[in-house]
Amino acid sequence: MADKKISITDVARRANVSITTVSRVLNKVPTVNKEIAERVERVILDLKFRPNPTAQRLAKGTQNTAVGFVIPGYPGIFHSFYAVELMRGIGHGCETLRLDLIFHITDGSNALRSNYAGGLIFADIIENKPQVEAALQEDMPCLVINHIVKDLDVSYIAVDNVKGGFTATEYLIHLGHKRIATVTGNMQTQAGIDRFEGFHKALKQHGINCPPEYVFKGDYSRRCARQAAERFFALENPPSAVFAASDDMALEIISVAMENGIRVPDDISIIGFDDNPAGLFGPVALTTIKQPLFEMAEEAVKVIHEIMTSKQKDRVHKVLSPDLIVRESCSQPSS
Repeated sequence: MADKKISITDVARRANVSITTVSRVLNKVPTVNKEIAERVERVILDLKFRPNPTAQRLAKGTQNTAVGFVIPGYPGIFHSFYAVELMRGIGHGCETLRLDLIFHITDGSNALRSNYAGGLIFADIIENKPQVEAALQEDMPCLVINHIVKDLDVSYIAVDNVKGGFTATEYLIHLGHKRIATVTGNMQTQAGIDRFEGFHKALKQHGINCPPEYVFKGDYSRRCARQAAERFFALENPPSAVFAASDDMALEIISVAMENGIRVPDDISIIGFDDNPAGLFGPVALTTIKQPLFEMAEEAVKVIHEIMTSKQKDRVHKVLSPDLIVRESCSQPSS
């Protein structure tokens, strides 16, 4: 039986009892004969049977209405527009459906106690894939957001980051730019990889070369954006435009440009990614790619609730499209 998942039917057959009896043992019903209960428990241990938590709750006539939101921990998480928008969308969705919300920050090293919630929403998969796999093995209703999952049988709602990177770069190309640099996101994340892929795809489609010095591998932080900007501006042939994989990085590049007497967008065009409201209030309103973070998170709550209540039985795979938001930080190249 090691080659297939053990079911309650397998336990009942091995213990020579009914499925109802196994269910009563699992749910600690005191009226079960002690000898029979011990026999069933031995079989459960022998077969390494792991009961479905949702089925147990239904058998007891109860339903856990809490949603667990699992997000990878990283420095500055509570100052991150990305994280705040996800939390805002998840919170609004739970409030609308009258669901409790349990927030879990993780580095992926510890197992999750999934019995505290009726369903789990994972924000991305960064070093915590075993936690997602464990939830699936336990038949816990779960869903991943901000990550297109190809190697696990799990529902997901994500943003088309390849399209976002392509759209940002093609916009700069249509303005007439050919010397286009980029500061990538964290290349350990799918978003970082995909946005960079979209950047390269647009350049290749238009026959534009990208020298190695025009690519700075970043991590979404202002610190790395400052380093990238200083390096770009010091080049003998600096770029006329920069695609930054986050608005925070784009805003920092604008700051460095102004410190060096470089005018935005007259001397250099800069485009970001996120549509962070902070991009509206600087010296130059930031052109950016809007990703629907709030909408993605709110939709995730609706889907996980449908899975929890068995209204949605098939896996859900949704990819949302980002939008170009044109403001003041990009123009035609001056030379």
